[in-house]
Amino acid sequence: MTPFKDLDPVLHSQLRLAIVSLLMNSDDAEFTAIKERTNASAGNLSVQINKLREAGYIDVLKEFKDNYPHTLCKITPEGKKAFHSYVKSLQSYLSVSGAINN
Repeated sequence: MTPFKDLDPVLHSQLRLAIVSLLMNSDDAEFTAIKERTNASAGNLSVQINKLREAGYIDVLKEFKDNYPHTLCKITPEGKKAFHSYVKSLQSYLSVSGAINN
């Protein structure tokens, strides 16, 4: 039996993993804050947020504040579970190489 666990393809994208990592720390964040923290373009960030939303990992709340669009991303319980599972899977790769124990 292989010690390597499958890596979640939704989270295996650098930008999607960064988004979920940010949300794991604060539960929710505004689109503009995520954009600034990840240094992503608005278009690419929108696409990746949509993929996370479609997977059920985040909820996206859109509203207007002072006639400007306001988008809030919030991690879901399923997103938290997926993140923890992804981290455990990565740890299985690192433990085989001895990277965790060194």
